[in-house]
Amino acid sequence: MMETIIAVSVCVALLVASLGSRVLYERLPERHRATETEGIVRLIANIFVVLASLVLGLMINSARTTFDGVDKAVHAYATQIILLDRTMRQYGPETEPARQSLLAYVDQAAQRMAQTDPVLGSRTAENLLNAVGRGLRALKPADADHVELKQRAERRFETLYEMRWALVEQSEGSIPLPLTLLLVAWLMMVFASYGYRAPHNPVMIAAFVISAVLIAGTIYLTLDMDVPFDGTIQVSPMPLERALAELRK
Repeated sequence: MMETIIAVSVCVALLVASLGSRVLYERLPERHRATETEGIVRLIANIFVVLASLVLGLMINSARTTFDGVDKAVHAYATQIILLDRTMRQYGPETEPARQSLLAYVDQAAQRMAQTDPVLGSRTAENLLNAVGRGLRALKPADADHVELKQRAERRFETLYEMRWALVEQSEGSIPLPLTLLLVAWLMMVFASYGYRAPHNPVMIAAFVISAVLIAGTIYLTLDMDVPFDGTIQVSPMPLERALAELRK
């Protein structure tokens, strides 16, 4: 939702900057419309063109890195779930309550990830996962083999718990809002310089509108990709769905 608001605001701001500077140009005194003045304005705008390009490139790279990192973490998380279930299954029927809690957790997580409302950070999910841990601690191994299996399952559970909180922390995004606002200010400066003394015709207006929409779309997709569990571009729930299928076998 926030990404959409920012993108629409960017589009409007760029159109106001470009078309507004064109209207303002006609009302300025003659000494402010000299060729030398226009040249200086364009030179100053070129500085912000370079800065905006660099910052936008860094934002895209940061968002892509965040998205790829979370996507890989979800795959590793699903793998750890399967390994934990396999270990509990080897232990015996005593782990059935813990396995059912794990199955319920993965079922909810997979369903709500598909609905862009991940259960990874919810209180219900935490309770289900804690039930798995309590079930493991309640086990009473009868021999050395079961002692080893219990210890292995507890280690896998601790790893799974840590990975869950790591995913929760990574789901918030890493691009700071002040940086986005600064980028928008630079782009407004660039568009205003282009609109200054631009010809007043439908082609020019269409060019500004299309450019503003495309840049706003780029910023939207960048911010959207920076929040991997929500929006248009989001991490696939398929790894958890595959893990759920394995747990049900």
